[in-house]
Amino acid sequence: MNEKLIFLKNTAPYQNLPNEILDKLAAVLEVNEFAEDTKLYASSQKMKGVEIVVYGTLESYFLDAAKHKINAESYHRGKTFGAISILFNKKKSLTQVEAKKGTKTYFLARKEFKKLCTDFGEFFDYFATEFGKKMLDEEFAQRYRQSSSLEDNYLFTDQLYSARISDITYRKIVSCTPETPIFEAAKKMADNKTSCLFVAQDNNEYLGFVTDITLRDRVIANKLDPQAPISEVMDEHIVSIFDHVYVYEAILLMFSSKSRYLLVKQGGDYVGFLSRNRLLSEQAQSPLVFIQSVKSAVNIADLRAKWQKAPKIVAQLLGRGVHAQIVNEVVTTIADTISNKIIDDVISKLGPPPAKFVFMVLGSEGRKELSLKTDQDNAIIYEDTPEEKRAMVRAYFLDLATQVSDRLNYVGFVYCDGDYMATNPNWTHSLSHWIYNYKNWIEQAVPEAAVKFAAFFDCRAIYGDPDIMEQLRLAVDEELKKPIEKFYLYLAKNALLYEPPLTYFKNIKTQKLESKQGFDIKTAMTPIVDLVRVYALQNRIFQKENTGERLSALKDLGIFNETQYNELMQSYYYLMGLRLKNQAQQILNNQIAPNNFIEVNSLTKIDKVTLIEIFKTIQNFQSGIKMKFTNTLL
Repeated sequence: MNEKLIFLKNTAPYQNLPNEILDKLAAVLEVNEFAEDTKLYASSQKMKGVEIVVYGTLESYFLDAAKHKINAESYHRGKTFGAISILFNKKKSLTQVEAKKGTKTYFLARKEFKKLCTDFGEFFDYFATEFGKKMLDEEFAQRYRQSSSLEDNYLFTDQLYSARISDITYRKIVSCTPETPIFEAAKKMADNKTSCLFVAQDNNEYLGFVTDITLRDRVIANKLDPQAPISEVMDEHIVSIFDHVYVYEAILLMFSSKSRYLLVKQGGDYVGFLSRNRLLSEQAQSPLVFIQSVKSAVNIADLRAKWQKAPKIVAQLLGRGVHAQIVNEVVTTIADTISNKIIDDVISKLGPPPAKFVFMVLGSEGRKELSLKTDQDNAIIYEDTPEEKRAMVRAYFLDLATQVSDRLNYVGFVYCDGDYMATNPNWTHSLSHWIYNYKNWIEQAVPEAAVKFAAFFDCRAIYGDPDIMEQLRLAVDEELKKPIEKFYLYLAKNALLYEPPLTYFKNIKTQKLESKQGFDIKTAMTPIVDLVRVYALQNRIFQKENTGERLSALKDLGIFNETQYNELMQSYYYLMGLRLKNQAQQILNNQIAPNNFIEVNSLTKIDKVTLIEIFKTIQNFQSGIKMKFTNTLL
C-alpha cells in the first residue's frame, strides 16, 4: 500500500470513500513541497484545486485596509484548503493563502475534487458543514458577502455603510450666550455664513440652537422684539453624535429624533456640526434620500405609494451585501417616518392634544426589526390629568388612535389580529395606569402575564414626549430589582415554546403549505429574540432596543462570551436577511402578499448547510436557558 493511499485512508472525509475510488485518487494526487514560505493564492484568484496538508502549515487570512492580516486560520495535517472557495465562491479563493517553510501537501485538481462532491453526498456534506460553521463567524460572513457581490455594488456598500462621520468635513461651531439679543445673534449668523447658531454657556455647555427658520417663524412672523434674548426662541432639542459613528447611523438618528442638525463629539469635546442636508448630499444615490422623500409626502395616497417601494429598496440593499441589521433599521425608519406623518396629520385635524403623550410601537417595530410582513402593534401613554378632565382626555386619544390606525391600515400596515393596538381601550391609558399594568404583570407571575409583559417590553416611543416613556422605564426598573424568580421562569419557558426546525438526524424539518414543503422562518427566529429578552430583563437592560444591541450589552456584562455573542448575532441576522429577501421576492417577483414561509427547494446549498448549523446553535442556547432558569434539560 503506497504512502498516499495510507494517508487518504486515515484522513476525513476521504477515508469514507470506496476503496476503488481511493486507489484512483491516490494515483492522481500531486506532491507539493515548500522549502520556503510561499504565497499560493491571493484573494479572488481562481483556484486550480485543493491542497491537503501532509505536514507543516498552510495559513489563510484576510487583509484589512492597512494590509494587516485578520481572521487568520492555520491548516495542519489532514486539513483540506480550497474546498469552500471552489464549492461556494465561484472557484475563487476567499482568502490570501501561504504555505509555511517545510510544508508538504497533496494537490487534487479542481475537476477531480468537484466530481467527488457530485458523486458522493456525504463527501460534499463534510465541506458544506464546515462552511456552515464558518458562516456563523461575522467577520468571515461579511467577507464572504462582499466577495460574492458585484464589483460596482462593492463600491456602493463601501461608500454608504463604511463611511464614518470623521470621514466628512463638518462645519465649525458658531455660538453665542443665551443672553445675546436676537438681532446680534442674527448678525453673527450672517457674518459667519451659517444657517445654524448654537447657544452655549461660557463653559461650553450647549443649551440649544437657532436657525434661519427659527428667526422666520418665531421672531419675524410673531413681530418679536429683536432686543429680546436669543434663549427665548432657541430650540432646546440638542442631538449629538461621536465622530467614529457610521454616516448611515447619523442619518437614521436625525430622522428618528426629527433633528436637522447634529453636534459632533470627539472624546469629550464638541468639534463641529453637520446638517441633515449635508449628510444626505453625501449619500445622493442611497435609500436614505428616499426616507427624506417620505417626509415630503403630501397626502395619504403618497405615503401608501412610498411604502410600496420599500420591497425594492430591501432587495437592492441585500443584493449589495448590506447587513440585515442595517436593512432592518432602514425599513423601520421608513415606517416610523410614515407613522409620524400620519399622526401629525390627524392631530392637525383633531386639534392640539389635551395632555402630553407618547405614541409607542411594540414587537418587531419596537425592536427596530421590522420586516415587510408587518401589522400594527402600538399603544398610547398620556400624562396623568385631573379627574374632571380624564373622560375628555381619554376620548381624544382613543379618537386619535382610531384615525391613525385606519390610515396606517390604508398605507399597508394592517390591523393586528391580536388587537395589540392603541384603538383597544386596554392599550390607551394614563401613565399611572400603564405603570400599574407592568407592575401587575410582574407580580402576577403567571404564564399569560409573562407573555404580555414580553410583548410590551419591546416598546419604543416614536412620537410625543420621551419623558413619559422614561418615567415608565424607571418604574419598571424598580420592579425588576425585586426577587421575581418565578416571573423569569415563565419568561424562560416562553422562550422555549418554539424549537428550531431540525429533524432527529439534523436535517431541516419541513411542513406543508398548499403543495410546497418549507418552514416558518419567524418561528425559527423567535427563540433567539425571546432568550435574549429574558437575559436583558434579568440584567435590566432598557436602553438597548433591538436584539443585536441587547446581545452586545450582554456580552459587555460578561453574560455571553465572544464566541457565544458572535454565533447568536450571526445566526439571528442570517435568518433575518433570508426572511427579508424571501418577502421582497414574494412581493416583487411573485406578486403575492409577503409571508414567513420559506420553501426548502428555493434555498441554495449554502443556505441549507448554514441553516442547519444555525438551528444547532439555537438548540444549544435553549439547553443553556433550560438549565439556568428551570434547572432541567427536559
